[in-house]
Amino acid sequence: MGNEVSSESSMLTSEEINRLRLRFSRIDTDQSGSLTKDEILNIPGLKQNPLVGRVLEVFDSDRNGEIDLKEFINGIALFSSKGNNENKIRFIFDIYDINRDGFITNGELFTVLKAMVGSNLNDEQLQQIVDKTMVAYDTDNDGRISYQEFKSKAESITVFNSMCLDI
Repeated sequence: MGNEVSSESSMLTSEEINRLRLRFSRIDTDQSGSLTKDEILNIPGLKQNPLVGRVLEVFDSDRNGEIDLKEFINGIALFSSKGNNENKIRFIFDIYDINRDGFITNGELFTVLKAMVGSNLNDEQLQQIVDKTMVAYDTDNDGRISYQEFKSKAESITVFNSMCLDI
Protein backbone atom coordinates (compact mmCIF):
# COMPACT_ATOMS: atom_id res chain seq x y z
CA MET A 1 0.00 0.00 0.00
CA GLY A 2 2.68 2.53 0.99
CA ASN A 3 3.75 3.72 -2.47
CA GLU A 4 1.18 2.04 -4.62
CA VAL A 5 -2.39 3.02 -5.26
CA SER A 6 -4.90 0.31 -4.50
CA SER A 7 -7.71 -0.62 -6.84
CA GLU A 8 -10.17 1.03 -4.46
CA SER A 9 -8.38 4.36 -4.43
CA SER A 10 -8.09 4.33 -8.20
CA MET A 11 -11.90 4.13 -8.29
CA LEU A 12 -12.20 7.35 -6.29
CA THR A 13 -12.89 10.56 -8.10
CA SER A 14 -10.31 13.33 -8.04
CA GLU A 15 -12.71 15.29 -5.83
CA GLU A 16 -12.85 12.44 -3.31
CA ILE A 17 -9.06 12.12 -3.31
CA ASN A 18 -8.72 15.87 -2.77
CA ARG A 19 -11.14 15.67 0.19
CA LEU A 20 -9.03 12.86 1.67
CA ARG A 21 -5.87 14.93 1.17
CA LEU A 22 -7.50 17.79 3.05
CA ARG A 23 -8.60 15.48 5.89
CA PHE A 24 -5.10 14.04 6.05
CA SER A 25 -3.61 17.51 6.27
CA ARG A 26 -5.98 18.47 9.10
CA ILE A 27 -5.12 15.33 11.07
CA ASP A 28 -1.37 15.79 10.45
CA THR A 29 -1.06 18.47 13.14
CA ASP A 30 2.75 18.58 13.01
CA GLN A 31 2.67 18.73 9.18
CA SER A 32 5.26 15.95 8.96
CA GLY A 33 3.59 14.32 5.98
CA SER A 34 2.64 11.25 7.98
CA LEU A 35 0.18 10.49 10.74
CA THR A 36 1.24 9.13 14.10
CA LYS A 37 -1.01 7.04 16.29
CA ASP A 38 -1.37 10.03 18.64
CA GLU A 39 -2.53 12.30 15.82
CA ILE A 40 -5.09 9.74 14.75
CA LEU A 41 -6.29 9.19 18.31
CA ASN A 42 -7.11 12.92 18.46
CA ILE A 43 -9.97 12.27 16.02
CA PRO A 44 -13.18 12.36 18.08
CA GLY A 45 -14.55 8.89 18.72
CA LEU A 46 -11.42 6.97 17.79
CA LYS A 47 -9.73 7.04 21.18
CA GLN A 48 -12.42 4.70 22.56
CA ASN A 49 -12.25 2.28 19.61
CA PRO A 50 -10.51 -0.87 20.89
CA LEU A 51 -9.30 -1.84 17.40
CA VAL A 52 -7.85 1.49 16.28
CA GLY A 53 -4.32 0.26 16.94
CA ARG A 54 -4.83 -2.84 14.80
CA VAL A 55 -6.47 -0.81 12.02
CA LEU A 56 -3.48 1.52 11.95
CA GLU A 57 -1.07 -1.43 11.82
CA VAL A 58 -2.96 -2.85 8.84
CA PHE A 59 -3.04 0.55 7.08
CA ASP A 60 0.71 0.94 7.73
CA SER A 61 1.83 -1.26 4.84
CA ASP A 62 5.49 -0.27 5.05
CA ARG A 63 5.47 -0.95 8.81
CA ASN A 64 7.27 2.27 9.73
CA GLY A 65 4.84 3.11 12.54
CA GLU A 66 3.19 6.02 10.70
CA ILE A 67 0.54 6.41 8.03
CA ASP A 68 1.58 8.36 4.94
CA LEU A 69 -0.87 9.96 2.52
CA LYS A 70 -0.99 7.00 0.13
CA GLU A 71 -1.56 4.53 2.98
CA PHE A 72 -4.29 6.83 4.32
CA ILE A 73 -6.04 7.14 0.96
CA ASN A 74 -5.73 3.41 0.22
CA GLY A 75 -7.02 2.51 3.67
CA ILE A 76 -9.97 4.88 3.67
CA ALA A 77 -10.83 4.05 0.04
CA LEU A 78 -11.30 0.45 1.10
CA PHE A 79 -14.38 1.59 3.00
CA SER A 80 -15.87 3.69 0.21
CA SER A 81 -19.06 2.44 -1.36
CA LYS A 82 -16.87 1.57 -4.36
CA GLY A 83 -14.63 -0.73 -2.30
CA ASN A 84 -15.01 -4.39 -3.16
CA ASN A 85 -16.03 -7.02 -0.62
CA GLU A 86 -13.01 -9.26 -1.17
CA ASN A 87 -10.67 -6.45 -0.13
CA LYS A 88 -12.87 -5.77 2.90
CA ILE A 89 -12.63 -9.47 3.80
CA ARG A 90 -8.83 -9.27 3.43
CA PHE A 91 -8.77 -6.21 5.68
CA ILE A 92 -10.81 -7.96 8.39
CA PHE A 93 -8.56 -11.03 8.10
CA ASP A 94 -5.49 -8.81 8.47
CA ILE A 95 -6.92 -7.30 11.66
CA TYR A 96 -6.84 -10.79 13.22
CA ASP A 97 -3.57 -11.90 11.60
CA ILE A 98 -1.42 -9.96 14.05
CA ASN A 99 1.94 -11.41 13.01
CA ARG A 100 1.09 -11.16 9.28
CA ASP A 101 2.01 -14.76 8.54
CA GLY A 102 -1.17 -15.41 6.52
CA PHE A 103 -2.94 -17.37 9.27
CA ILE A 104 -5.12 -16.57 12.28
CA THR A 105 -4.14 -18.60 15.33
CA ASN A 106 -6.12 -19.30 18.47
CA GLY A 107 -3.94 -16.79 20.33
CA GLU A 108 -4.36 -14.04 17.72
CA LEU A 109 -8.12 -14.52 17.68
CA PHE A 110 -8.19 -14.38 21.48
CA THR A 111 -6.07 -11.19 21.54
CA VAL A 112 -8.25 -9.28 19.05
CA LEU A 113 -11.53 -10.44 20.58
CA LYS A 114 -10.24 -9.57 24.06
CA ALA A 115 -9.56 -6.03 22.84
CA MET A 116 -13.11 -5.87 21.51
CA VAL A 117 -14.96 -7.28 24.54
CA GLY A 118 -12.70 -5.95 27.28
CA SER A 119 -13.92 -7.09 30.67
CA ASN A 120 -17.42 -7.98 29.46
CA LEU A 121 -16.36 -11.64 29.29
CA ASN A 122 -13.88 -13.44 31.47
CA ASP A 123 -10.98 -15.23 29.79
CA GLU A 124 -12.64 -18.65 30.11
CA GLN A 125 -15.83 -17.44 28.39
CA LEU A 126 -13.82 -15.73 25.68
CA GLN A 127 -11.67 -18.83 25.12
CA GLN A 128 -14.84 -20.88 24.60
CA ILE A 129 -15.92 -18.46 21.86
CA VAL A 130 -12.44 -18.57 20.31
CA ASP A 131 -12.40 -22.37 20.36
CA LYS A 132 -15.85 -22.59 18.73
CA THR A 133 -14.79 -20.08 16.09
CA MET A 134 -11.62 -22.04 15.36
CA VAL A 135 -13.63 -25.25 14.93
CA ALA A 136 -16.10 -23.51 12.59
CA TYR A 137 -13.49 -21.74 10.43
CA ASP A 138 -10.50 -24.12 10.48
CA THR A 139 -11.90 -26.54 7.93
CA ASP A 140 -8.62 -28.36 7.27
CA ASN A 141 -8.05 -28.87 11.03
CA ASP A 142 -4.47 -27.60 11.04
CA GLY A 143 -5.03 -25.45 14.13
CA ARG A 144 -5.11 -22.13 12.30
CA ILE A 145 -7.38 -20.24 9.94
CA SER A 146 -6.03 -19.51 6.47
CA TYR A 147 -7.25 -16.60 4.39
CA GLN A 148 -9.16 -19.01 2.11
CA GLU A 149 -10.92 -20.61 5.09
CA PHE A 150 -11.78 -17.18 6.49
CA LYS A 151 -12.95 -15.89 3.13
CA SER A 152 -15.22 -18.88 2.46
CA LYS A 153 -17.06 -18.25 5.74
CA ALA A 154 -17.00 -14.45 5.55
CA GLU A 155 -18.50 -14.29 2.05
CA SER A 156 -21.81 -15.52 3.47
CA ILE A 157 -21.96 -12.64 5.95
CA THR A 158 -23.75 -9.55 4.69
CA VAL A 159 -22.04 -6.86 6.81
CA PHE A 160 -20.05 -5.36 3.97
CA ASN A 161 -22.61 -2.75 3.00
CA SER A 162 -22.32 -1.35 6.51
CA MET A 163 -18.53 -1.14 6.11
CA CYS A 164 -18.77 2.07 4.08
CA LEU A 165 -17.71 5.63 4.77
CA ASP A 166 -18.79 8.81 3.04
CA ILE A 167 -15.66 10.20 1.43
